[in-house]
Amino acid sequence: MRHWDACDPDRHPFVWDEDEEARLRSLVRAWVPPVPSGMAGWWEGERWCERQVDAIIRERYGAWTWGWTWCHSSGGPVGTWAGGPSSVTTPDETAERVVAALLEWRTWLERTARRFAELAPPADASPEDRSWHLERACVRLVTYAVDSGADNAWCGQTSRVLNWFLTSTGMDRAEAERAVERAIGGRFRSWVPPRRTLIDSVGEDFAVGLTGRDPYRGHREREALEELHDRR
Repeated sequence: MRHWDACDPDRHPFVWDEDEEARLRSLVRAWVPPVPSGMAGWWEGERWCERQVDAIIRERYGAWTWGWTWCHSSGGPVGTWAGGPSSVTTPDETAERVVAALLEWRTWLERTARRFAELAPPADASPEDRSWHLERACVRLVTYAVDSGADNAWCGQTSRVLNWFLTSTGMDRAEAERAVERAIGGRFRSWVPPRRTLIDSVGEDFAVGLTGRDPYRGHREREALEELHDRR
């Protein structure tokens, strides 16, 4: 699931209505253990339930759904699910959380796709213009990951989002991974929010590493685009 084409909502339609929600809730409720394992049982039953529900969701809607359990505590953008031990309780409560997490994940993917489209360099951009666009994209996508609610492993989400962004523009996957590693190179740390100066430095290295051109110039004609991206 490191690849954007496996998650891109434009490639993977999602039909959702009241009947489908009721069906999913029913399927989830059937797998919730009648007696919770709890700490004494190392949450074995709750973890088992999460695995069964995950299998149902992937089979029913597709592989793009893998991230519905990518919760904040694991560095992900999903806040309505916190893993089997915490989120599997009664059948009704568990079903409620599963539905909310799936829809939250889908909404995040759709929002991410829009950000990629807004930030992508124009196809006919000169090397200098492309560098400018890539620097701004990196800065905004790092901030996007930091602001997602992710906890200690936010930097993993950052790398994944940047990789996805580059492959969404048509870049080879291996090349995208190398570009992100060159720019970040262990400079982000779990549990440590990045300073704006560090984010800006990573953005510059990201752009220069991809284009060989410095993105910093006077771009007064782009002030409107800067302000648009900053508001999002």
